[in-house]
Amino acid sequence: MQKSGADLVFTNGRIYTLDRGRPWASALAVKAGRIVAVGDEGAVGPLVGPDTRRVDLKGAMLMPGIVDVHAHLMMGGQAELFELRVPPTASVETLIARVGERAAETPEGSWIIGGQWGSNLLPELNRAEALAKLDAVSRGRPVMLRDDTYHNRWVNSEALRRAGVGRDTPDPEKGSIGRDPATGALTGMMIETAAGIVERTIADSGYYTEEMDRAAMARSIATLNSFGVTAFLDAAAMQPILAALKGLDDRGELTAWSVSAMPAVEPSFMFGIAGDELIALREQYRGAHARPDFVKVFLDGVPGARTAAFHEPYLPDPVLGCCFRGSTIVTVPDLIRWVGKCETLGLGVKIHCAGDAAVSQALDAIDVVRSFNGPTKLVHHIAHASYIAPSDIPRFAELGVAADLSPFLWYPTSFLEGHKLAMGEERAQRFWPNRELLASGALLAGGSDWPVMPNPDPWNGMEGLVTRKNPSGEFPGASLWPEQALDVATALEIFTINSARAIGLADTVGSIEIGKSADLIVLDRNVLEVPADEIANTKVLTTWFEGRVVHEHA
Repeated sequence: MQKSGADLVFTNGRIYTLDRGRPWASALAVKAGRIVAVGDEGAVGPLVGPDTRRVDLKGAMLMPGIVDVHAHLMMGGQAELFELRVPPTASVETLIARVGERAAETPEGSWIIGGQWGSNLLPELNRAEALAKLDAVSRGRPVMLRDDTYHNRWVNSEALRRAGVGRDTPDPEKGSIGRDPATGALTGMMIETAAGIVERTIADSGYYTEEMDRAAMARSIATLNSFGVTAFLDAAAMQPILAALKGLDDRGELTAWSVSAMPAVEPSFMFGIAGDELIALREQYRGAHARPDFVKVFLDGVPGARTAAFHEPYLPDPVLGCCFRGSTIVTVPDLIRWVGKCETLGLGVKIHCAGDAAVSQALDAIDVVRSFNGPTKLVHHIAHASYIAPSDIPRFAELGVAADLSPFLWYPTSFLEGHKLAMGEERAQRFWPNRELLASGALLAGGSDWPVMPNPDPWNGMEGLVTRKNPSGEFPGASLWPEQALDVATALEIFTINSARAIGLADTVGSIEIGKSADLIVLDRNVLEVPADEIANTKVLTTWFEGRVVHEHA
């Protein structure tokens, strides 16, 4: 017998709906996981039945769940559960000391995996004497440490030995093996595709188990829920990730809407089938909440390692010379083919573009496809839309391309210091033209790129969007291109309804409207009223997914 009335009613709240037609309400009702009424006590009163659960918000702020358009869930969960964590601001001495501490408790022969060292440390680590120090503390255990971009690795001599890398090993295509500038000796630095040599060695050794994968994914979902995230896009979903998400969904344990981007080409740091072979399997990984609806293309690398593609050259370098601009990994014709093919299949494309020349190339390719195919309801993403030629800014809106603003680095960081070393201070500071993108009419969407960000905390990201200062207090007094700051209301839209539009879920999530999923979060403060420099301190008291509690703050 079906019970009458709503399952759940919230009253006495400051409910920020993200619906511009009705931005505020004081009450809402939920039935069968969907919102059935929004307004005041009068709107929900008739829906209260004998079995209705009533929640008195006592004036607290309630809003829709956060939508993260760029996260790497398996890696995020693995980092939290199984890896050595060192902040990117740590010095070389601290990094090496922490490896020594972990080595003392690591069984002989077992890997030590962790991160993240700051991009600004690359020149200091890329020396034979730094490798000698790492070797001295690691007690013969193989060590692999990821940088703050997750594109590069620093490893010890035992890891190099296991990977079969010696002094005469040639650089792989689109990557490089670090060699001391003075002597040519190996340094343990593995750039871009070279990092994959060590990652594959670890994967082939059986280090990662199915049990670890399941635990990592479950931990990731719980972590996202704790920050109020109730929908996300996994930005490089290989078959094990698709399978884990579908498995969680089938068991009723996927407490967030999941959209996945399947790599067009096997990434250097993840292994298995990719491209057409993986895309052909997508429907077997579709579930009630799991949607493999995007394809991921890595177009270039990262600025700190000089692997991002720019219009203007990097600073002179003894190895790369005076006029090196980086390069793209995929040609324009191949990128056009990928975008066109994906549109035929009804799939969006997320294109990694860290340098402004890569952004131009991606927009050029999409422009060509638009000239043949005409308008589309699909939304393609330029991921890390951070360095953009001024002439390209209006093209996002013209072509219907979303700017995937990830990771949350819209303020001074060690990450940015690495860019300065490669590009120079002035160019590095022109990072994330968010206000100009907004003014041009572009769709801005918020992503963490977790675990590039050590945790996927959107409130940290929102404070950075608004202040352009580091919320942690590091780099005191410094701001990053403050003219590009946004207001709090815009930041909230970016992390909710805008991101929902970007990943194809705007009819289901992103705002509090009748018929949408009851994905709701209760906050410990009204973020529209607190000082901007306190937004990062926001705590999510309760997260509701489809009308059921999936996180409660201790």
